[in-house]
Amino acid sequence: MFRIVYLFPEFILYSTMKRQSFILFTMLILFFSCQDKTVHLAEKTEDKPNATRGYWLTNVDSKAMFSPDSLKKAVDVCAESGMNSIYAVTWNNGMTMYPSKVMEELTGQSIDPRVSGWDPLDTLIRYAHDKGIRVIGWFEFGFASAYADPTGGPILQKHPGWAALDRDGRIATKNNFQWMNALHPEVQDLLLSLVLEVIRNYDIDGIQGDDRLPAMPTLAGYDPYTTSMYRAEHNGIDPPDDPKDEDWIRWRADILNAFMERLHQKVREADPGITISMAPSIFPWSLEEYLQDWPAWVQNGWVDEIIPQVYRYDIGKYRAALHEIVEHQVSPENRHILFPGMLIKVGDYLADTNFISQMIVENRRHGLDGEVFFFYEGIVRQMPYFQKLAR
Repeated sequence: MFRIVYLFPEFILYSTMKRQSFILFTMLILFFSCQDKTVHLAEKTEDKPNATRGYWLTNVDSKAMFSPDSLKKAVDVCAESGMNSIYAVTWNNGMTMYPSKVMEELTGQSIDPRVSGWDPLDTLIRYAHDKGIRVIGWFEFGFASAYADPTGGPILQKHPGWAALDRDGRIATKNNFQWMNALHPEVQDLLLSLVLEVIRNYDIDGIQGDDRLPAMPTLAGYDPYTTSMYRAEHNGIDPPDDPKDEDWIRWRADILNAFMERLHQKVREADPGITISMAPSIFPWSLEEYLQDWPAWVQNGWVDEIIPQVYRYDIGKYRAALHEIVEHQVSPENRHILFPGMLIKVGDYLADTNFISQMIVENRRHGLDGEVFFFYEGIVRQMPYFQKLAR
């Protein structure tokens, strides 16, 4: 009797452990099946040569732009990761990453002094084209003139009338960026001249604006030029004190839309084959904070690629943001030019590869065949994963 009582619990324990082992084994099979499925879905873009797969190459928190050898490595990483596009910083902090006559005449400084004596843009293009990789000139700062410089940097020091001003008459500053007045025709001409300089002097594949081109913080617009223009169109009435007033936002955003149309026309005249790429913030936040009405750019055919910055830190928020873009902001006939921007590294943050896989699967689920990663160093840090995607 005592032996039977002893054996019965042992049998229950054994059966329970066996059942738990079976469940665990099944879960592991499902997990690895999902992993393989993720990789397979990512690989499908290899059969679609028009799908954009690329990364942003910066001169901040990265040394990739500062020597020919490091640029060669960056191109090799792109090729080994199965990618076809590099979005290389061309303009930031009031300086260019190529010898610029426009900037030499404007500020006396033709190139970022950290790369003085050679041409990173030309070097990158040559290396990339040898491997069949596109190079897109990324005008990162757009209408921002400086970062963490209360004076606005050399451009606004020379042309104080170009400054964007807030209601208190100070240089418009948002997230520590100082801004030029994106509504001023001379400021717009400056950005156009830089874009056209690159197109005319380099075998570039495209140009790109982002959340600062065309853009301006909503808090700006209170400079003499803009207020005078507003009064002329509103029977002498001053702009609203509330920078978030809907009509005031709309009026300024329409001016930026007109600039986007003009940019499109000028680029097409310079080189009809150039890709016009834009990587704005998420809409409608982009409109409410930076006057970017980018769905209108897509609808009017002013862009060849739209790469909204779907920068989220968990799959639920990424899924929700992407759904909003696909279902309400980019029409079915334009989805072939939609490639989500995905944040995989910034500062100390490095996205987990499982999260990256989840985002890629979500892109494919919506019929989107490619993506662009911010930024290069995140790929280098997890190279085995990206090499696996390329196989």
